[in-house]
Amino acid sequence: MLIGVLALMSSQLVDSAYIGQLGTQPLAAVGFTIPVYQLIIGIQVGLGIATTTVISTALGAGRNRYARQLGTLVLASGFVLVALLCLLIWAAQQSIIFTLGASEELYPLVREYWLPWLVSCWLGAMLYFGYSLFRAHGETWLPGMVMVLTSLLNVVLDPVFIFVLDMGLAGAAWATICAFGVGCIIIFASMPRKRLIGWPDNTAGMVAGLRCLMSFMAPSMLSQFIPPVSAMVATVIVAVNGEHAVAAWGLGSRIELLSIIAALSLTMAMPPMIGRLRGSNDIEQVRQLVRKAVGFVVVWQLTLAVIVASISAPLSGLLTSDEMTAAILGEYLWIVPVSYGALGVCMIMVSVCSAMGMPRLALAISALRLLGCYLPLLWAGSELYGLNGLFFGAMSGNFLASFMSWNMYKKYCIRVDSGYTRSARQVTI
Repeated sequence: MLIGVLALMSSQLVDSAYIGQLGTQPLAAVGFTIPVYQLIIGIQVGLGIATTTVISTALGAGRNRYARQLGTLVLASGFVLVALLCLLIWAAQQSIIFTLGASEELYPLVREYWLPWLVSCWLGAMLYFGYSLFRAHGETWLPGMVMVLTSLLNVVLDPVFIFVLDMGLAGAAWATICAFGVGCIIIFASMPRKRLIGWPDNTAGMVAGLRCLMSFMAPSMLSQFIPPVSAMVATVIVAVNGEHAVAAWGLGSRIELLSIIAALSLTMAMPPMIGRLRGSNDIEQVRQLVRKAVGFVVVWQLTLAVIVASISAPLSGLLTSDEMTAAILGEYLWIVPVSYGALGVCMIMVSVCSAMGMPRLALAISALRLLGCYLPLLWAGSELYGLNGLFFGAMSGNFLASFMSWNMYKKYCIRVDSGYTRSARQVTI
């Protein structure tokens, strides 16, 4: 999963580099797109968490046929939900863009980009649901390799669509559509052969399966919706400082996604393992797994922060040709990445609590991290010290959220007593 996610995030960074060569306005248009994209990510990750938790638990209980039926329901539900969300976003695009603080001059460029971009989002979501089914069954090799393939295709096709075919910003989205389309063909063609899907026996079984999925999906989706709402608010705060700040913030967000791939890979790889351990009620193994994951993420992210800071100047110049945007991005890279280890701890805690059958606790951690720690300190820093204060506010928010999430995990999720045992058995298939 680390290899696959690294390839995916690297291709997105290269994508941003190509777009950065088009100028500040296209880069700012993508910056306003990121919080909306996170809204779509909320649905697909919420359903992906439910998929991994419920199917891995069913497999641990020996109910393989039922697990295949759940796989079919996951794909059907995801198809409809993401398609409806993309249609709603397209219909309300003007209101969304102006609410986020975009100028009228930027709107035509955004409108041209959003149609192919929303199609690519839908394809990406379906591909993610396919990945989730494979991971739930313990199959990580094929999803990882398909991630690599689609990323390489995207990198190769980007300059062709953007520059050779002269499609500009929209060309980046069309390149992604082609890459994700190839990935979907490979993943969905492999599902029958791997016996990952099956038709429900009857309507009652379908309803029961949907109810089981929704019991996890609803709080998990709410947990995933909080980051995009937070990102929208953060974008509004950043937009006060001008388009150069928004462009730099958007690039910084892409670098953040690339920097936390180890934590992101662990949030994908750990739930199937935790689901199996829950089935055998092996509490101590769960605790050891989490401790090792947290320790690794903290050390890894601190090391990576030092590397990013040391190459901040050339990296900023590589990602954008605009000197002011590059200067702001350079300041961002000196301050915010130091807290990525703390951010990784929060991500792991949310993933672990969901996998332990406690999605409401995961929702509480996510809400407190962003609404109680990150955004207030982000706003306070911006109001007091401008852009540098905003960056220090983001860093402080991540550290405070890490401390809070770790203590909530120890107090409410992992307890070596009868209360923990009851919580570990909340999910019944």
